[in-house]
Amino acid sequence: MSHFDAVLFDLDGTLIDTNRLIVTSFQHVFRTRLGLEVAPEEIYRFFGEPLRTTMTRFAPDRADELTEAYREYNLSVHDRLVRRFPGVNDAVAALRQAGVRLGVVTSKYTPLARRGLSVCGLEAHFPVVVGEDQTERHKPEPDPALLALELLGVQPGPRVLMVGDSPLDLRCGRAAGCRTAAVGWALDRAALAAGEPDFWLERPSDLVALVLSGAVSA
Repeated sequence: MSHFDAVLFDLDGTLIDTNRLIVTSFQHVFRTRLGLEVAPEEIYRFFGEPLRTTMTRFAPDRADELTEAYREYNLSVHDRLVRRFPGVNDAVAALRQAGVRLGVVTSKYTPLARRGLSVCGLEAHFPVVVGEDQTERHKPEPDPALLALELLGVQPGPRVLMVGDSPLDLRCGRAAGCRTAAVGWALDRAALAAGEPDFWLERPSDLVALVLSGAVSA
């Protein structure tokens, strides 16, 4: 019997490596539409929040325009820049084979999220993908996690694990009554540590050990 009945994953920076894709897309839009040169480190701070929220920070009166421009450019380079994280596919496959229910909870637009999963060979493992277009409130609110669990047919509670690379993921999972795990391959470990995850996953194999036996602890 597994230690957890279900695992909810963030997408970008957790399941698939889109760090370069996201930074490149933001920089392109800020440069071509606003005449701004923005360093990657500044962009990292906004990872995990809805795209329009980030655009509103830079140009409140042009957020819709910038969001559309980002999506257009991001889609044009998506398949070339998205990458797999080593070991993640094997870990996810092991969990699914063990009967653990899996879902994705992301601040990304759902169709593009599914495309990223498909490019990385993960789509078949995730019958449920909840993107920012499916709930009115987003991370760190619990709504997207609760919707994903409803679609999976799983009750919220401590036998559900929320896995992510952002404090927003941890807060969302905790608000939904789940345990939380931070990934060691995140860009900003300090911010994650401040989010006080229940568990740290230094490598994808740690996820399998934790979910199936509870062997990894914070």
